[in-house]
Amino acid sequence: MEVLSFLIPISLFLGVVGLVAFVWTVRSNQYDDPEGDARRILSDTYDDHPAEDDPTDR
Repeated sequence: MEVLSFLIPISLFLGVVGLVAFVWTVRSNQYDDPEGDARRILSDTYDDHPAEDDPTDR
């Protein structure tokens, strides 16, 4: 039972860390465009090439 005196504060601390991380991602607009990623994966243009470099020229 004395192990609970260690586990309960550790679990509360990890819960608070997770909540702070979630609030930080919401405030930094990480979830603004969920449809953009879904459509970007179907696109033929790649983000790793410069805009003037057309991957179909090769």
